[in-house]
Amino acid sequence: MSSTVSYWILSSARKTIATLQGGQRLYSRYASNRIKSKWRLFPQGPATLKDNAAACGSIALRKAYRHTSTEEEDFHLQLSPEQVNEVLRAGESAHKILDLVSRAPDSVLRFESNQLAANSPVEDRGGIAACLQTNGLLFGIFDGHGGHACAQAVSERLFYYVAVSLMSQQTLEQMEEAMESMKPLLPILQWLKHPGDSIYKDVTSVHLDHLRVYWQELLNLHMEMGLNTEEALMYSFQRLDSDISLEIQAPLEDEMTRNLSLQVAFSGAMACLAHVDGVHLHVANAGDCRAILGVQEDNGMWSCLPLTQDHNAWNPAELSRLKREHPQSEDRTVIMENRLLGVLMPCRAFGDVQLKWSKELQRSVLERGFDTEALNIYQFTPPHYYTPPYLTARPEVTYHRLRPQDKFLVLASDGLWDVLGNEDVVRLVVEHLAEEGQHKPDLAQRPTNLGLMQSLLQQRKAQGLHAADQNAATRLIRYAIGNNEYGEMEPERLSAMLTLPEDLARMYRDDITVTVVYFNSESIGASSKRS
Repeated sequence: MSSTVSYWILSSARKTIATLQGGQRLYSRYASNRIKSKWRLFPQGPATLKDNAAACGSIALRKAYRHTSTEEEDFHLQLSPEQVNEVLRAGESAHKILDLVSRAPDSVLRFESNQLAANSPVEDRGGIAACLQTNGLLFGIFDGHGGHACAQAVSERLFYYVAVSLMSQQTLEQMEEAMESMKPLLPILQWLKHPGDSIYKDVTSVHLDHLRVYWQELLNLHMEMGLNTEEALMYSFQRLDSDISLEIQAPLEDEMTRNLSLQVAFSGAMACLAHVDGVHLHVANAGDCRAILGVQEDNGMWSCLPLTQDHNAWNPAELSRLKREHPQSEDRTVIMENRLLGVLMPCRAFGDVQLKWSKELQRSVLERGFDTEALNIYQFTPPHYYTPPYLTARPEVTYHRLRPQDKFLVLASDGLWDVLGNEDVVRLVVEHLAEEGQHKPDLAQRPTNLGLMQSLLQQRKAQGLHAADQNAATRLIRYAIGNNEYGEMEPERLSAMLTLPEDLARMYRDDITVTVVYFNSESIGASSKRS
C-alpha cells in the first residue's frame, strides 16, 4: 500500500515536469485534489491568454505566468529516515516563557513551533512577542498568498499596532512626548520568536510614522484606560490594512520603498492572533488560519474547543455576510466555484487591494511607472467586479476565560487544517504529551473520545520507524504530510512528499506553520479560585 502511494506521488511529479518541459504554466491554474491554491486567475477553465485578457476588465493582464523548472529531476533517490527528520526539524523552536520574559502571565508555561515550506520562498510567517507596557503575550500565524511580502509586513507590524492599542492614555502620552523631544521610545515588544529577517530594514521610519499617527488618534479619544482587548484587536487589524493601502497611494520618492509597498499591497495575507493576559484569552482571526484548544475534562476525556471560524465559502455565515454587503444582483457572482469572485479562497485578508480598490484607483497607482513584471505583480480584475471592496481584514474576535482543563492552544496556517481535522490535531498533541511522560496515568486508565488508546498502540508499534519528536509542532507537520487516508503514518509517503523539488512541492502540499502553547493549569486554577 505505502510503496504504491510513494510510487504514484513520484511518478506523477515526473510526468508533470515532462509535460511542462519547454514551456510555462498558468499561475495557480491547476491544483492537486488535496491542495488548492488560494489564488486562481482564470476561474473559467482553459482558454487562450487573449480570451482571458478580454474578460479581465479594464486592467491589462500583463503577467500570468510563473517560472517552472524545465529539467527533469531524479526522483528515485528518496530521503533516509535521518534526512527526513533533519528536514522536518530544521525550523522548530521550543521555549519556556519564564526563561524569556520575567513579566509574562503565569498562565503560559511554554510554546513549541515549527514551519515547513512548500512555496519557494515560503509564504507563511509566525511570530511570538510579549507586550512590555502591558502584561499580554501575543502569538500569531500569518498565511500569505500571491507572494510573501504581505505576510512578512503583517508579521512585523501587526503586533506593534495591537500593543499600542492596549496602552493606557498615560503611556501613550509618554510615547508622544519621547517622539517630540527626540528621546528614546519606551520599549513596546520583546520578540520571543521573530518572524524572520525584515525586508523593511531601510523603511522602518515610514512605518513608525504611521504607527505614531495611530497612537495620536488614540490619544484624541481621551480614554484613560485605553481600548479593551476586543476593540484593540479589531481596530489594529483594520488600521494596519488601511495603512498598507494608503502607503502605496501616497507619493513616495524612494524607489525601494515604493516597490516594497506595491508588493505588500498587491499580495495578501491571512492572520490568526492570540492574546493571553492571565486567564483572559482573546483570538482574532481574518481568513482560514485556525486556533483550537485542547481540553481535558475531570474524567480524563479529551476534546477540542474551536476558537475561530474559517472565512471562506463553506462558512454559511460568511457567505451571508458577503451577500448582505453587495447588491442582490451579485448574489450569484460574489462567490463562484467556492471562491470570492471566482478567484480567491479566503474571504478576509490583509492586502489584496485588487479586490478592495476601484478599477480607477488600481489603474492610477499602477500607471506610475512600476515594473510590475520584475516585481511579480499580477494585474488582474476579475469578471463581475462591480461594487468593491469585496474583501476585508476585519477580524472575528473570540474571548475565552481559561480554565484548569484548558491544557494547550494550537494555532496553525491552513496547510495543516487542509489535511488534519481539529480532533486529529488534539489527539496528536496529547500523544506527544504522553510520550513526554505528562498525563500518563490518565491516558493509561481511561480511553478517550478521540480514539487515543488505539493511536497510542499504533504509535508504540511504529516506534522503530523514527525517534519520537521532541516538538509537538513537528509531530503535527509530520502527520500532516505523511499520513494516509486511514490516518496512519506512512514513512514512504512522508519521504516522497519531502523529496519533491521546489517547483512541484506546492502542487501536493501547502506551507505549514504551527505554534502550540501550553498552559499552567495550577496557576489558572488558583486565579479562578481568587476571582
